[in-house]
Amino acid sequence: MTVGIVRIRLALPSRTLKEKRTIVKSVVERLRDRFNASVAEVDDLDAPGLATIAACCVSNSGAHADAQVQAIAAAVEGWRLDAEVLEIATELITV
Repeated sequence: MTVGIVRIRLALPSRTLKEKRTIVKSVVERLRDRFNASVAEVDDLDAPGLATIAACCVSNSGAHADAQVQAIAAAVEGWRLDAEVLEIATELITV
């Protein structure tokens, strides 16, 4: 079994946590719907101008898990978000 994880750090144009929540919720829901992956905001929870989102998928094939996290990363980079992508990190864990 292989677990694929992608962490995406975004710089947001929001000044309040309420504005941030709107942007982050949109990104999280789009990723869940498109990739059927577990997605959540995992860091920078109290910083209105930053967000760190993680997505996770589980597969019996390492190649499939890697392809899935790479597709998620490419999708976020390709979307016209109200945010700047600062960093994307991927990781595969074989159990």
